[in-house]
Amino acid sequence: DVQLVESGGGSVRAGGSLRLSCRAKGTIYHDACVGWFRQVPGKEREGVAGIENDGETLYADSVKGRFSTSKDIATNTLHLQMNDLQPEDTGVYFCAARGTWCYVLLSGADLNNNYWGQGTQVTVS
Repeated sequence: DVQLVESGGGSVRAGGSLRLSCRAKGTIYHDACVGWFRQVPGKEREGVAGIENDGETLYADSVKGRFSTSKDIATNTLHLQMNDLQPEDTGVYFCAARGTWCYVLLSGADLNNNYWGQGTQVTVS
C-alpha cells in the first residue's frame, strides 16, 4: 500500500512563496504520475501540477510560470514550489498518485482511484 505524507503550507502575503513536500511511503507504480491538487470550499478538487516517471511536468494554466513541481527519487519525496502566490491560490493542497498519465490524473477523473495525502492549508492574503 502507499501512504502520502505532506508537509509545508501556511499563510503568506500576496507575492510571497511557499514550498510543499509530500513523502511517499511504500511502492508507487513505475509508470505513475504524482502530483498536486487544491480545493476550496464549495468547489471541486482541481489538479494543478504533476510529474511523470520520466520527469516530464504538467501544469494547470492558472499556475504556469509560478509553480514548479519536482521529485527527489532518493527520498521518495515530491515537492511543489509556489512563487508569486495570489489570494486565488488559497485552498487545501493535496498530493496524489496513480498509475496513469499526468493528463489523466490532473483531469480530476475517477478521484477515488488516486492515492491521497492528508492535505495542507495554504492561505494567501
